[in-house]
Amino acid sequence: MYSPDFSELAAVSVRRLAWAMGTDMGKAVDFMVRALPAYIRTEKVCELCKDKTKCKICTFKNSGDMPEKALPLLYFTAPFASAEKTKIKEAS
Repeated sequence: MYSPDFSELAAVSVRRLAWAMGTDMGKAVDFMVRALPAYIRTEKVCELCKDKTKCKICTFKNSGDMPEKALPLLYFTAPFASAEKTKIKEAS
């Protein structure tokens, strides 16, 4: 399996997301990959894709199949879920 070299910014950010979710960095990256299609134009990613053999398992091609398409999933997986969710609603 491919193991990317993260920039210091990415590594620090993913580590903090993992802590917030109460999980490891690999699962935090997986979460971000699943959430990302909610924030970008997936059709453009598919259009420019250089490997059409993996479409069946690609998050961008199948983003409509994932009901948790957005970051609020974090509020349900994090140990501090209910307190943080309330604070964010109050701030909005």
